[in-house]
Amino acid sequence: DLTIDENIEFFAELHGVKNFSDRRNELLDFTRLESFRGRLAGKLSGGMKQKLALACTLIHKPKIIFLDEPTTGVDPVSRRDFWKILSDLHNDGVTIVISTPYMDEAERFNKIAMINNGKLLMNDSPAEIKSSMNKIIAEILTENLRDTYNLIVQKNGYEAQLFGDRIDIALNNENELRSIESLLNENNIQLLSKKIKPVSLENVFIHVLKED
Repeated sequence: DLTIDENIEFFAELHGVKNFSDRRNELLDFTRLESFRGRLAGKLSGGMKQKLALACTLIHKPKIIFLDEPTTGVDPVSRRDFWKILSDLHNDGVTIVISTPYMDEAERFNKIAMINNGKLLMNDSPAEIKSSMNKIIAEILTENLRDTYNLIVQKNGYEAQLFGDRIDIALNNENELRSIESLLNENNIQLLSKKIKPVSLENVFIHVLKED
């Protein structure tokens, strides 16, 4: 197994980078790995391994980099640090192409290509993609979410998405939310909370999948 230092040296030699010592130190500082440079890569946490992989990728100062789900399985703190690093790279003029299953991460991008099973569904900025849905989203919480979901979707044809402890419902206007409240009341389902909120990329992605 190789240390952090040795891994970066290996990729420097692979890319034909000469006199890479200063560049390596710069990358170790940039990725916050300086104090771990002598540690074996196999002993690193998931987040630190991703930072090391990024440092190795950047050793020859590329203008564009491709990252495949770089924060999958990474703890929240390392994930936040990783995105700060990527933001700094973007500000320095590096083009970054990333695949991610996390819609909250996709919100950070300048442009998004939504893909399902190899098919391109949408390709635009986050703002344009969200505005294309032409719906409002009502978030509701009830005592029995599964019964509520079945009532709204299967029996009454609304487009809804079940997310953990809440249901997001795509509506044409706020009057439809009042209709849903009446529907729940008629079926003895207690509405614990409700609110109108902005459309998210996750809402759009699921909406487009259902239409496709």
